Amino acid sequence: MSIDQQSNTLNGRYLALDVLRGITLAFMVIVNTPGDWSTLYAPLAHAEWHGFTPTDLVFPTFLFVVGNAMSFALKKMQEMRPGDFYKKVLTRTALIFAIGWLLNAFPFYEPNEVGQLAFIELSEVRLLGVLQRIALAYLGAALILYWGGIKLGWLFSIAALLAYWPILYYLGTPGDPYSLQGNAALHLDLFVIGEKRMYDGEGIPFDPEGILSTLTSIVNVIAGYLAGRFLQKNGNNIPSIRLLLVAGILLIGLSYIWDLGFPINKKIWTSPYVLLTVGWELVLLSLLIFMIEVAKFSKWTYFFQAFGRNPLILYVCSGIVIAFISFIPIGDSNLQDVIYAKGFTSWLEPKNASFLFAIAYMLLIWSIGFLMDKNKIYIKV
Repeated sequence: MSIDQQSNTLNGRYLALDVLRGITLAFMVIVNTPGDWSTLYAPLAHAEWHGFTPTDLVFPTFLFVVGNAMSFALKKMQEMRPGDFYKKVLTRTALIFAIGWLLNAFPFYEPNEVGQLAFIELSEVRLLGVLQRIALAYLGAALILYWGGIKLGWLFSIAALLAYWPILYYLGTPGDPYSLQGNAALHLDLFVIGEKRMYDGEGIPFDPEGILSTLTSIVNVIAGYLAGRFLQKNGNNIPSIRLLLVAGILLIGLSYIWDLGFPINKKIWTSPYVLLTVGWELVLLSLLIFMIEVAKFSKWTYFFQAFGRNPLILYVCSGIVIAFISFIPIGDSNLQDVIYAKGFTSWLEPKNASFLFAIAYMLLIWSIGFLMDKNKIYIKV
C-alpha cells in the first residue's frame, strides 16, 4: 500500500469511526431518556432478561468503537516508555470511572422526609455504571494489547468467552445459574460492593455493569481493536468489507447456536451475547465503510459526526441536563414533567409522546455537539 493510499484509508476510517460512534451515542441518548419509562416501543427497551433487542446493541457498540479508536492510538502509546504508558492509561481509566460515579451522584441533593433538600449519602451512591464499565474494559483491553499485541488479544478473547460459561454455571445457584437471583455475577457484587451501592432497577439489588461481567465486556473492546487493525492493514475496499460482513454473519449465527445452551443475555453479558453484538457491529461497520468510502455517499454523515467527535462529554451532558431539568420544582411537579405533559402527552398517544420526547432531547444534546464542533472544541479524556 502506498503512502497516499494509506493516508486515504486512515482518513476514511476515521470518518466511518466518527459516524458509527455518533450513531451509537444518538441512539444511546434516545433509549436512556424516554418521556415515560412505562410507555416504550419494544425495540427501545432492553430485553427483560434473556433475549435481545436493538437497544441491547447500543452499549457494546460503544465499547467496540473505543477499541476501534484504540487501534490508532495504541500504536503511538506502544512507543512510550512503560512508565509513561501505564500513567496515561491508568489516569484515563481513573478519570472516566470518577466521572461515571459523579454522574450517578448528580445533582448531589435530594428531598428529605420533611421536603427539604439534603446532601445525599455518598456511601450509598451506586459504584458502577456505563462509564465505569467503559473505563474498566478500556483498561483491560489496553493492558492485554500492550503486553501481547494481536496474538494475546485473540487468546484472551477466546479464553474469556469459553471460561465465562462454566464460571456462571458452576458458581451460580445450582439448577438456576443464569437467573436474576441465581447468577454468580450478582453474588460477587453483593459480596464485594454491597447492595446499598448497587443498581436497584431490576426489583432487587443487581448491577448490569457488575464486576464479573467486565471480563467478557473487554472482548467487545478487543474486537473493535482487531477490526481497526485489519482495516489499517488491508484498506477500506470491497474485499475487506466482504470479509468483515461474512465474519459478522458467522458470529451472529454462532451466537444463536450457543444460545441453545448458554442464553444470550445483556445484563450478565454472556458469551453468546458478545458474539452476537460483535457480529452486528462488524455488519454495521462494513455497511458504513461501503457507503462512505467505496460508494462515496457521505453527505448525510455530518449529523452523526457532531456526536462522534465529542462522545464522552455529550454522554455526560445527556445525563446532567435531564437530571437538572427534573430537579427544578414547579408546583407539585418538576420542569421535566411539565414539559412532557404540555409539549407531548397533551396531543400525542402515550408511546408516540414518550418516543418524540426522547428524539427532542437527543436533538438538544446534538445541538450542544454541533456548537462545540463549529467552535472546534473537542474534549478528550
